[in-house]
Amino acid sequence: MHEVGIFLVLLIVFLFSMFAHRITRAYLTAPIFFLALGLAFSQSGIVEVHAAHDLLHFLAEVTLVILLFLDAAQIDLKKLRRFQTWPMRMLLIGLPLAVLIGAIGNWLIYPEWPLVVTVLVAALLAPTDAALGQAVITNAAVPERVRTTITVESGLNDGLALPLILLFASLVAGLGEQDEVAWAIGAIQHIAFGAIAGAAIGLLGVHLLLFCKARELTSITYEGVGVLVLAGVAYTFASVIGGNGFIAAFIAGLAFGSRVKGQCEFVYEFIESDGQLLIWAAFFLLGLAMLPSALGALDWRIFGVIALSLLIVRPLAIWLSMIGTQASTTTKLFFGWFGPRGLATALFALLVAGIVDEQRSAILLAIAINAVWISAVAHGVSAAPLSKLYAAKTEQMGECAENMKMQELSDSRASGAPQD
Repeated sequence: MHEVGIFLVLLIVFLFSMFAHRITRAYLTAPIFFLALGLAFSQSGIVEVHAAHDLLHFLAEVTLVILLFLDAAQIDLKKLRRFQTWPMRMLLIGLPLAVLIGAIGNWLIYPEWPLVVTVLVAALLAPTDAALGQAVITNAAVPERVRTTITVESGLNDGLALPLILLFASLVAGLGEQDEVAWAIGAIQHIAFGAIAGAAIGLLGVHLLLFCKARELTSITYEGVGVLVLAGVAYTFASVIGGNGFIAAFIAGLAFGSRVKGQCEFVYEFIESDGQLLIWAAFFLLGLAMLPSALGALDWRIFGVIALSLLIVRPLAIWLSMIGTQASTTTKLFFGWFGPRGLATALFALLVAGIVDEQRSAILLAIAINAVWISAVAHGVSAAPLSKLYAAKTEQMGECAENMKMQELSDSRASGAPQD
């Protein structure tokens, strides 16, 4: 990247950060802005796009390891099991249904694809990113339970989808090989060793942190450094023992978060502050290095797969997963729409591209990158108005329910019925 290009990019990032609060309250979210900025620079000739590809792959791996670890570390698993029925249903029922329904839809659009490829594409499009609908989770008028559900689901579904993605990517890579079963067994071992490495490093790390905090051997400043490095330790240790580093980072985060329970502020603050720069850089490089070719590959079938995922697959999967809960029809529809495809989808596609053959990696990247920008625009633009509409609707429903309760109480008193 030329010095002029670096200067302009850094200047624009500075200016954006100065006005970000006002800008992002409107329809222009940070992902939309930085994807568009990257695309604009790719056409300007000021920056070297080829150099950006290598930087993107490095940054993608670093970002993915950190996000998987920290998103998982923020989840209180005991509280989730006891009190968070909605996200549990969306994760344990909705996510597998989204992959299944998505695979069926992909096969209808691409009937020539092998079954494992249709499932792989569905799994790539299953993770969601709440950051693309920031106006939803920051709108205090939206019920807290709804905002928490969206945040928890988006924080965990990328890590839960990852084993499926890696497994089916390995199966796709093994298509045509003499011993496809060996490919499957190797993929399962890769995932299992990664999980074992992550659990071990996460538990050891959190116990050491708590031990040192209790004896004032560390401080808030150094804890943050340690947590970031711990995510890297889990990743590299898994690679050493033959496991998957990304699975290890996610499981290490879960293990770490199960014990830390609010005793490490860095876990809860990094993504909201310093981590934003990492996320902005990833979106910028995606727009710079990947978006031009993805737009060139966009045709009616790729668009059909993406539209099907956004408009039918997720809404239907979430609706089915919420059957039997107290969620209203409006809430089910709201959850079904606000599942933006974000950084995880793009980064997972880059990861898979290094596993499968060149021809299939091209179509997977085209689908994933186009899904990200289409989702960024659709969910970014609709987040604020639909949040206001949903908040007004739920408030009205709450008032109606309260009025009905008061009327029932009044009728009961008038009839002389005993009161509870």
